[in-house]
Amino acid sequence: MPMKRSIILFFSFFILPLSYAQKDSADLVKEVVEFRESLNKEYKDPEMSPLAKEKREAFKQINFFPVNLKYVVMAKFVRTPDEKVFAMPTSGNTKKDYVKYGEVQFLLMGKQYKLSVYQSIDLLKDRKFRNYLFIPFRDATSSKETYGGGRYIDLTIPKTDTITINFNLAYHPYCAYTEGYNCPIPPRENYLPVKVEAGVRF
Repeated sequence: MPMKRSIILFFSFFILPLSYAQKDSADLVKEVVEFRESLNKEYKDPEMSPLAKEKREAFKQINFFPVNLKYVVMAKFVRTPDEKVFAMPTSGNTKKDYVKYGEVQFLLMGKQYKLSVYQSIDLLKDRKFRNYLFIPFRDATSSKETYGGGRYIDLTIPKTDTITINFNLAYHPYCAYTEGYNCPIPPRENYLPVKVEAGVRF
């Protein structure tokens, strides 16, 4: 499952400015480098890779945009406790149950944006992943430099009303590289009308 995989690898209205209070630039870059190494390792590993043998053996590496700390934002996290479970469409013939857990509100390149954050109902059944959240999103690179079905960012439930969103950790679902998976399609509300030139690309 694409989202569960990433967890294993990675395990009044106010917008906060970009801040590195908890992590300095070197630590942020190190985190991104380790994430990329883990992702490439997974796709090459016969036991973990979503790729069939022929594609896996031909696989060289996943492509990424250059690391850019302008795409690390400190966001305001707003809980949305009254949301109902809904069936999120996927790239396949099935739908998956999610609930909107909250919203993140942030400044990116000087403009204000908002993305919805979701929690998987299936993963709630597994104690290890009960704190897991994810953001499926599309942006102006989708269907061009990146997969048309969007990219994902994994999060855990924050303990405060702020959370760091690192777009350098955005990754493609398995469906970008192979068939046979049902990958959640980002809801329309999670489209960013700007190029997010960070994270995974083609």
